[in-house]
Amino acid sequence: MSDVTAQKKRRAPEPEPADEVQQSLYAKREKIYPREVHGTFAALRVLAMVVLLGLYYGVPWLRWEGRQAVLFDLPARKFFIFDWVFWPQDFFYLALLLMIAALSLFFFTAVAGRLWCGYACPQTVWTEIFMWVERKIEGDRPQQMKLDKLPWNSEKVLKKGSKHVILLLFSLYTGFTFVGYFTPIDELGARMFSFDLGPWETFWVIFYGLATYGNAGWMREQVCIYMCPYARFQSAMFDKDTLVISYDEARGEPRGKRKRTADRQGLGLGDCIDCTLCVQVCPTGIDIRKGLQYQCIGCAACVDVCDDVMDKMGYDRGLVRYTTENGLKGRPAHPLRPRILVYATLLLAMTAGLIYAISQRIPLELDVIRDRTGLYRETSEGLVENVYNLKVINMDEREHVYRLSASGLPEMEFINRKGELTVAAGEVYNLPVRIRIDPIHLTRSTNEITFHIEATDAPELAREATSRFIGPVD
Repeated sequence: MSDVTAQKKRRAPEPEPADEVQQSLYAKREKIYPREVHGTFAALRVLAMVVLLGLYYGVPWLRWEGRQAVLFDLPARKFFIFDWVFWPQDFFYLALLLMIAALSLFFFTAVAGRLWCGYACPQTVWTEIFMWVERKIEGDRPQQMKLDKLPWNSEKVLKKGSKHVILLLFSLYTGFTFVGYFTPIDELGARMFSFDLGPWETFWVIFYGLATYGNAGWMREQVCIYMCPYARFQSAMFDKDTLVISYDEARGEPRGKRKRTADRQGLGLGDCIDCTLCVQVCPTGIDIRKGLQYQCIGCAACVDVCDDVMDKMGYDRGLVRYTTENGLKGRPAHPLRPRILVYATLLLAMTAGLIYAISQRIPLELDVIRDRTGLYRETSEGLVENVYNLKVINMDEREHVYRLSASGLPEMEFINRKGELTVAAGEVYNLPVRIRIDPIHLTRSTNEITFHIEATDAPELAREATSRFIGPVD
């Protein structure tokens, strides 16, 4: 047979089916059924869930001096937090608060890993309550898996349907509560039951409700693994002395199943009995025995269940535990390392600064703007005149009468100035002011003057603002 004939008889490899190629590129999500776990860290997660959800759902209903205690009134541009009333001019406090929040995240991550993710992240908190509802209706992990494998029947429809109805109603109430921080919640409830909600309020109730339902009811660990950026850059904040959840490989390997009364040393086995319970309780479905992974949210469910297994086997606890990389290798820990001290110092300084700034905050603003149509004007009497526009903002909750004065140059004369200003609560009062002075008192072309305003009924409400008085060139 010639070479040409042999080549003709050779067949080209069969192309891989399109669906198999797709399957290799886009793995289908496998549903995770976290087993219920009890223990110290589980109790802490439940406590955090109760406190945080209690605050979220309860705070809008608190009353303070005849109004909602916490209300962000966007149309009125007022933000009520108990006895404080903040305005857009107080944006500085919000910026400082966000900086403190970011620094707190860095600090606690450097100290103890993903504490935020495991105990306080909204995704974790709402997923916990959703899984609790799921277990109450469908049962624990084995019952849920069995139910999902059953063909659709009346029992499955009833359980699945009732679960999703409860979760959807709970999610919509979550959206309602969210909008209640921006619209008085009692008024919002009355308008909702009378079908009189505005378009934006309706949109945000539905949007936030469906977002909660989708994230905590369906996507769950997918949000943590794929959507949350924190999982990707957390390792930059870890070091060898950061507390993380770890499996003690030196103690646990080689793993293997055995009876409780078996001699593990005689069998040549470590403490891990390969029960896989640490995998079954993990809400993201990872195996902590493979080492620290970015999918780990630090919930410590594997610690609780492993300690329970160790107790039943008569072994020491801590096969899976909070520890450091240095601790696993028997090296001394360094809790007070430089980055921790820097984070702690900055955090304390910024927090103290925010508390001091708010405690010394004066609910009064005075802005002075020079008239830009001309540098100055000479009157028929030979005086030099500058024009200013004063903006007085009363950020207090009651009306005040203010007295205005100016200093900085001798014998200044106010023109078109009212003796006292009555400014209502929340009012922005604009007042044009002319100041005249004899040029013999001007030693240079640009002079600094100071406007001072003070409430006649509350001397602690006082503000100063500086501006320039421009006269003839030297």
